Amino acid sequence: MLFYIVLFLGIISLWWHWRARDRMKVTNLTGKYIFITGCDTGFGNMAAKNFDKKGFRVFASCLTETGAKELKAETSNQLQTVLLDVRDSESVKKVAAWIKAEVQSEGLWGLINNAGIMGPSAPTDWLDIEHFREPIEVNLIGLINVTINMLPLIKQAKGRIVNVSSVGGRLAFSSGGYCPSKFGVEGFNDSLRRDMKVFGVNVSCIQPGLFKTPLSSPVKILKEKEIIWNQLPPSTKKQYGEEYFQKDAAKKEKLTKICLNEDISLVVECMEHALTSLYPRTHYIIGQDAKWFWTPLSKMPAAVQDFLLLRNRAKPAASHAN
Repeated sequence: MLFYIVLFLGIISLWWHWRARDRMKVTNLTGKYIFITGCDTGFGNMAAKNFDKKGFRVFASCLTETGAKELKAETSNQLQTVLLDVRDSESVKKVAAWIKAEVQSEGLWGLINNAGIMGPSAPTDWLDIEHFREPIEVNLIGLINVTINMLPLIKQAKGRIVNVSSVGGRLAFSSGGYCPSKFGVEGFNDSLRRDMKVFGVNVSCIQPGLFKTPLSSPVKILKEKEIIWNQLPPSTKKQYGEEYFQKDAAKKEKLTKICLNEDISLVVECMEHALTSLYPRTHYIIGQDAKWFWTPLSKMPAAVQDFLLLRNRAKPAASHAN
């Protein structure tokens, strides 16, 4: 009995020590420079506003002039917006040169690689290579390109890099280019973290579940899928059956309602912890669906994963004939 009491107290002590360590903050961060991509809406938009209020000097990249204008109108004069398409290498280089001129010898304390798109989500045999290319170029190649161009400034400040991945980088819950791009982000993040450790640069990975943002809009995803369906050859439509599209949409809608997290501030809080904690975590798993379903499922045997994920897909007509 004494052994179990000592063991219990030991576990409680370790947990308390971890919690205390987790709350320790880096001092004198006011006025530090950070760069955030993808600030038109969603996580990036809220993050830019949050860090601006906290006293950071924020460079916020937006894809559209409208997004940049609206963000600027809601923030202080200290926040600066810049138009950037992360797929455009020349644009990335120009933004990096501009930031270098702004930060000068101080360097860049934080880089948050947040820009991303979902891309079409549909069965693989509905898609062509271009459907895969766009999310991979934005979510992975664009993220790597921005990081490479900002690394000298981050190393100069011995700062932080935060890469926004997804539970889709741990478990391929949908078809299309999104999950392959996020699996790539996970691999790049891990190698980058090890490479930068010796330089005093901390690298963290954000792994959100399904959150209510324009990226994961069910209406947008369904519309993109319907366009692809309407362009399919008759032979493919016959294999799936005319009722497939609606039946699958109903199943996806049901799963979305179960998994959807509405409070996106949870993601921004993790970004803040990664940039301000004395001991940032290597990974942040965010959302009840991510913590209790997607992440545990990602560690299970493939047979279990397939069984559960296929239950949330409609069966093609051809499968009934076999």
